[in-house]
Amino acid sequence: MMFFDSDKQSREKRQPAVAGRFYPAQREALVRDVESHIERNAKKSPALGIVVPHAGFMYSGDVAGAVYSRIEIPDTVILIGPNHTGRGEAVAVMTEGVWSMPMGDIAIDRELANAICEETAIAKQDSSAHRFEHSLETQLPFLQYFKKEFKIVPICLMKLKVSTCKALSEGIVRAINRLGRPVLLVASSDMTHYESHDAARAKDHKAIACIKTRDPAGLWETVRSEKITMCGVNPVTVMLLCSERLGAKEAELVKYMTSGEVSGDMEKVVGYAGLIIH
Repeated sequence: MMFFDSDKQSREKRQPAVAGRFYPAQREALVRDVESHIERNAKKSPALGIVVPHAGFMYSGDVAGAVYSRIEIPDTVILIGPNHTGRGEAVAVMTEGVWSMPMGDIAIDRELANAICEETAIAKQDSSAHRFEHSLETQLPFLQYFKKEFKIVPICLMKLKVSTCKALSEGIVRAINRLGRPVLLVASSDMTHYESHDAARAKDHKAIACIKTRDPAGLWETVRSEKITMCGVNPVTVMLLCSERLGAKEAELVKYMTSGEVSGDMEKVVGYAGLIIH
């Protein structure tokens, strides 16, 4: 007689896609790498949302580390990132299983992930979009360094209209309020890609100005009209919309830099911005 294994999906393990490339694959080396990017004496405070980059730690680790050094991490983290691979649904929520990482496995918050899919038809249960995507994975070592136990809700977004971002944010907030638990909204994004340092900085600060004034529609439109190659504009837009509904009062720029400041190549850089929404 065959029995259906109802826990099969819940035991699904997502293996790291970029360990050994974007960050070290060995636990001890990864801890040392993360430690080289954090600010040990930074004062921590609660946050509703953050904007953090997702490049190799060598290039964007200082920006990510500066942000994570300053925030208190709750028991559930909603990770929202862009879909670079083109796989899966337009709004893909992984609702079951664990993410395996060099510093240990991280479980998905099944209750909240499923609640988001229930609250808005835009969000679809889909793990395929996450299999080879790096934009969320690169956040996990920093989260794990600062907090031993937490759960995640991974959400991967393709290009969306601003109206779709708004509808998705409303569903996410309904799910958060329904379950009544504190969450951190992590929006993963790099900024301008492959322009000169000066051009990237000028363009990126137009987008950053919109984030600092907590203007999601303005951000979305500025990125489009100024042709800013900010890959995570949709995740940041959704995060800002959610944060406003959850009571955001201020946004601060923690750090901005480009890859040229690490590599020395100032002609073809990628920009990285780290912001915190309180």
